[in-house]
Amino acid sequence: MELFDLYDRDRIPTGETIERGQKLPPGRYHLVVHICVFNRAGQMLIQLRSKNKLLWPGLWDVSVGGAAQKGDLSWQAAQRELAEELGIVTDLSQVRPAFTFNFERGFDDIYLIELDLELDKLRLQPEEVTQVSWADAECIHALIEKGDFLPYHHSLIDLFFDLRFTPRFFAEKRS
Repeated sequence: MELFDLYDRDRIPTGETIERGQKLPPGRYHLVVHICVFNRAGQMLIQLRSKNKLLWPGLWDVSVGGAAQKGDLSWQAAQRELAEELGIVTDLSQVRPAFTFNFERGFDDIYLIELDLELDKLRLQPEEVTQVSWADAECIHALIEKGDFLPYHHSLIDLFFDLRFTPRFFAEKRS
């Protein structure tokens, strides 16, 4: 049973929790995270979601995404999701989200990180991920147009790629 912490509209924890799949009470929100992993060549690691996923089965997506569990801080959720879905163990304790989107049911923290990885060394979680690949923005745009990638706005994908070079996100990597 997965439990999520609940927050008010100002992202202040309420002390309440909810079980995955339950409808959120009015005025309550939960936290999700997305991690976009880039390599030094400027490509994003993308994942093919399992056909057994409830949401967006069999479509390509950004590197990793998932809900924060009860007690998770944002960076802890991001670190856990990377390890669970792709077998990537890395310390995100000093990494802040590049930005946060507010959506109808919560807050979505977006992390942009740079890691040079060998794809054949990743441990994919079969219930979540079928395949991974490196892709540039043009490739992702083409997959979106074909209906093979989650229907992100092209401008959002461009924003991910544009912000990956912002020094404050990679200060520890580029200094």
